[in-house]
Amino acid sequence: MSDVAIRLISPADAEEMAALLRANREHLAPWDPLREASYYTTEGQWQIISDSLRAGNALPHAIVEAGRIVGRVNLSNVVHGAFQSANLGYWVDVSAAGRGVASAAVAAVIEAAFLTYGLHRLEAGTLLHNVRSQRVLERNGFVRFGMAPRYLMIAGEWQDHYLFQLLSENWLEARSTSS
Repeated sequence: MSDVAIRLISPADAEEMAALLRANREHLAPWDPLREASYYTTEGQWQIISDSLRAGNALPHAIVEAGRIVGRVNLSNVVHGAFQSANLGYWVDVSAAGRGVASAAVAAVIEAAFLTYGLHRLEAGTLLHNVRSQRVLERNGFVRFGMAPRYLMIAGEWQDHYLFQLLSENWLEARSTSS
């Protein structure tokens, strides 16, 4: 997917993000925490994006395809020092699902995480039945290393998640052997 790119999100994206989230509310509901109504407003997105950037421990990216935002890929809980790690999360518009957009966006954020942001490790979790998301991670070199019972409250219930990780040296090695 050569026309898929990522870029750091900014408060100026709040209106477009809110509209995209409203359009995908039903599509994302089984995979998301319960959300307040304000989450789906321009003001709510402006606040969320601003707070995220100000906190300094997140690198939220817009997924852009053909010049429009079609989702988000986030590095959260970014820790430097001896840990050099972050959590990875992502979602795409229903119209972008199943076309490789998420895989391309995850590949791009991995490259940024390891080469630009200097991280050593990325971790991601998926609901046990979210096979599509597991495939996105596996295509990008993530390895499942465990199962966390009642890990996150998704759709109003504590739900189990498979945990995946990718280390920078494994990614660099796979990248050098594929070139």
